[in-house]
Amino acid sequence: MTDQADDALLVALPRKGRPLRRRLIGGLRRWWPFYVMLLPGLLYFVLYHYLPIWEAKIAFEQLRIIPPNIWVGLDHFQTLSTSPVFWQVLLNTLIISAMKMAFVFPVPIVVALLLNEVRAGGLRRFMQSVIYLPHFLSWVVISGIVIAVLSPQDGAVNDLLALVGMQPVAFMTDTGAIRWVLVFSEIWRCAGWDSLLYLAAIIAIDPQLYDAAQIDGAGRWQKIRHVTLPGIVPTIATLFILNMGLFLSAGFDQVFNLANDVTLPKIDIIDTYVYRIGLQTGEYSLATAAGLFKAVVGMAMILTAHLVSKRLTGKGVW
Repeated sequence: MTDQADDALLVALPRKGRPLRRRLIGGLRRWWPFYVMLLPGLLYFVLYHYLPIWEAKIAFEQLRIIPPNIWVGLDHFQTLSTSPVFWQVLLNTLIISAMKMAFVFPVPIVVALLLNEVRAGGLRRFMQSVIYLPHFLSWVVISGIVIAVLSPQDGAVNDLLALVGMQPVAFMTDTGAIRWVLVFSEIWRCAGWDSLLYLAAIIAIDPQLYDAAQIDGAGRWQKIRHVTLPGIVPTIATLFILNMGLFLSAGFDQVFNLANDVTLPKIDIIDTYVYRIGLQTGEYSLATAAGLFKAVVGMAMILTAHLVSKRLTGKGVW
């Protein structure tokens, strides 16, 4: 009876007049099943995303097997700044990320617009199933498919080149083509699934806008240009800003599975560099410094993209 009386009192009191502690207790009592369902997700983020933030301090320490560690300040960052390997890795990361931003990011938008124009329900569902499927394959499987398709001996791409009289190309060992292999394999794997967000934004557009455009004599292209695209601009702006935060994450799984000794100098990125010096050579402090550098630059790019988007479109993350 006491708990029921407390809940009744909380309901009767104005929200601003309730003590904070009583409001929290009342909320927990009322919504506790939802908090229990939320608990696994919260634990995941606490264990794997928030606790490691504290351990990032080893970027400023010399790690020792027997504690305490030795504080070295910015020595590891100075080591990175004087390393020609790190600067080459950073350049590779920037080039690959810029190529993906320029050629991969717009493709899901185009796919969503094209799928929205397919009126036959059966055909639309079939096309969606086909283009969504690669997303559920791991990069190990995707890499095996890519290597087989691009094989200079019996790959499908080189068979097509032979039909038009061209010589076979060893794409996987061609340092000039390997970055484009990353781009096109990324498009094939992600374009269909990433288009879901844009399709959801298109569905949310008021149908009366299309009716009004049709009354005004607009064709399909005019509707896309003046109704659909402006309607999904907030979604495009938000995803662009979030992608800018991942600009220096050029795809560890993809590069790790597609790289070889010939092409590694062209596609070695920060994540593979951190993996190599951290897990393979045991330089944990130096690897943490490189990872922290990437995280700080990513945060700065998110803030910059947010401010630019706010000024140009009025839309941002907040």
